[in-house]
Amino acid sequence: MDIEFIKELIHLIKNSNIKSFSLTEGELKIQIETHEGPQAPPQGRKPEKEEFKFQEILPPSEDVVEEEDKYHVIKSPLVGTFYRSPSPGAPPFVDVGDVVSPGQVLCIIEALKVMNEIESDVKGRVEKILVENGETVEYGQPLFLIDPLS
Repeated sequence: MDIEFIKELIHLIKNSNIKSFSLTEGELKIQIETHEGPQAPPQGRKPEKEEFKFQEILPPSEDVVEEEDKYHVIKSPLVGTFYRSPSPGAPPFVDVGDVVSPGQVLCIIEALKVMNEIESDVKGRVEKILVENGETVEYGQPLFLIDPLS
């Protein structure tokens, strides 16, 4: 992928209604997010130069990979924004140390203004929450490590 392709991609997304876009090609991953705010310079002026912010997303560390072997991993089934509670100010669905059951809601992932409840598929103890509240998550990204109870 060359820089001109990336610049054109940014330009197309900037001039559309798309709020978030991600593209993976091999080990290269591009994630573009648009934000509300002034986008055009004052009338009659041209921007001095266009600025681009690139975010490099690295594969999970070896520590996370080793932990995934020891625990049951709850992964994101979609791209969106991760929320630990049903609404701002409400207590989180689960905390580290809580025992969860199959079907119990662990978090919400907002995608395209739809709130998707993510449920546990095992009975176990929450050992680790791998994502911060309000973070963007990717498809297949590990969210929770659960120590299964027999």
